[in-house]
Amino acid sequence: MKVKDGICGLIIGDALGVPVEFTSREYLKENPVTDMMGYGTYNMPPGTWSDDSSMAIATMASIVNRQGIDYNDLMCEFIEWVDNGKYTQYKDTFDYGSTTINGIYNYKSGRNPLECGGTDGRDNGNGSLMRILPLAFIPGIDYETVENVSGLTHGHLRSKIACVLYIEIAKSMIENDLSIDEHIKLASDKIEDYYKGSGELHHFYRIFNDKLDDADTIKSGGYVIDTFESVIYSLKTTDNFKDALLTAVNLGSDTDTVGAICGGLAGIFYGYEEIPIYWIDAIPKIDRVFELCERYEAYCDGCL
Repeated sequence: MKVKDGICGLIIGDALGVPVEFTSREYLKENPVTDMMGYGTYNMPPGTWSDDSSMAIATMASIVNRQGIDYNDLMCEFIEWVDNGKYTQYKDTFDYGSTTINGIYNYKSGRNPLECGGTDGRDNGNGSLMRILPLAFIPGIDYETVENVSGLTHGHLRSKIACVLYIEIAKSMIENDLSIDEHIKLASDKIEDYYKGSGELHHFYRIFNDKLDDADTIKSGGYVIDTFESVIYSLKTTDNFKDALLTAVNLGSDTDTVGAICGGLAGIFYGYEEIPIYWIDAIPKIDRVFELCERYEAYCDGCL
C-alpha cells in the first residue's frame, strides 16, 4: 500500500524533527538525532507529529469524506485543526506557519478558498509543500489541481511549482522502478517543459541540474526552495530510509518539515517494511493513521 508507505514516512520524519526544530546544524553535529526523542523544542512526548502531518491527514480525511477534492471542505478541516486540535494526537495545535495561518484566517473572513493563499514573494514558505503528498496517490491528478490545493495557503507560483515537482517525483516513485536520481530527473524534465517562460525556474536550478552534493551549500530553513533542496540532498546522499531521515533532520533549522517531506518520498521509494518498526511503534495513535490510509487507498483505487 503506497499510501501507507508515504504517509507513515512523512509522519515519522515529522516526529523525528519536532523535538529539535530551530536547532542549529552545528549543535546537531555534536549532538545528532539518532532515534525518536521527546520534549525538546515544544515539550511534547516522543512520537508527536506537528502541523506537517496534521494538515496532510486533514487533506486525506476531507478527500475521503467528500469523495473528491472540495476546496471549501479542505479549508474547513484546516480550521478544525487550528481551532480545535483536530488531527493532532493531544488536541494541541502547537505549531503552524504565518503564511498558512493567514490563508486560513482569510477563508474565515469570507474569502474564496482559491484566493486565500499569499502571493507575495515572502509567502514562499514550505507550508503547502509539507501537506501536499496525498495528492500524489490520486490517479490522473493534474497540475492545476495541485496548484489550487497549494494556493489555499500558498498562492505564489514558486510554491505551486514546488508542490507540482514534489508530486511528480512521488508519482514517478509510485509508478516506475528507477533510481532516486532518475525519478528526480524525469520529474524535473516535465516541470521544466511545463513551466518554461514562467520566470520561476531559475529558483529550481540546483535541483534540476544535480548540484546538491555538498552539505555546506544546503540551507534547511523554512523557505520552500531551501527545504526542497535539503530533501533532495538527503535522498541523494543516502541509500536507505533510516539514513535519509536522520540526514534530513540533522541538517537543523526546520527539522520537522524537512524530515516530513523527505520521509514521504523515502517511504514511497523504500517501502513501509524498511521503516524501523520501533519508530512506528513510538508514534501515539498511529493506528488511526493506518485506518485512514486504508480508506484513502480505497478512494484512490476507485478513481482508476
